[in-house]
Amino acid sequence: MNLRPAQAADASSLAALSIEVWLGTYIRNGVNGFFADYALTQFTPERYRAWLDDPDEHVIVSMNADGIDGFARVSSGKTAPLDPRSTMELSTLYVQPRHHGKGIGRALLEASLCHARPTGSPSIWLTTNAENMRAIGFYRSQGFERIGTTQFQIGDQSYPNEVFRYSF
Repeated sequence: MNLRPAQAADASSLAALSIEVWLGTYIRNGVNGFFADYALTQFTPERYRAWLDDPDEHVIVSMNADGIDGFARVSSGKTAPLDPRSTMELSTLYVQPRHHGKGIGRALLEASLCHARPTGSPSIWLTTNAENMRAIGFYRSQGFERIGTTQFQIGDQSYPNEVFRYSF
């Protein structure tokens, strides 16, 4: 495993990995047009290029011999839905499912915390789908505390998300 800051050339790989992980995690009973349209419009190389050019976004990738197998994105200036003091968000932490259990997620999380710690924010926050028990268990095991629930919107539909905080 090799961690490094993401580069503009990584944008298409980040988009493809995001589609793979998001669909595999949240769409369990078949892909319909509603969720396909969401994934194909949200996880685009152009969107990742914009994040990589944004000084408030920090993206770290995990590389293996063949390419990117995971990444984390930390966003600064994002106020937590339930804690206005926290302005650092762990926006994304994705690892390809076939690479789960190899320590990639833990390494990406630690690199994210190392990036966020010196910013002066008292904590870093994140949201995850309330049904994503694997992620919830992982974040709790890494010292995150659940501070409440918010809603994730896709069009006119909303889905409960758990809000977690890690205090520095």
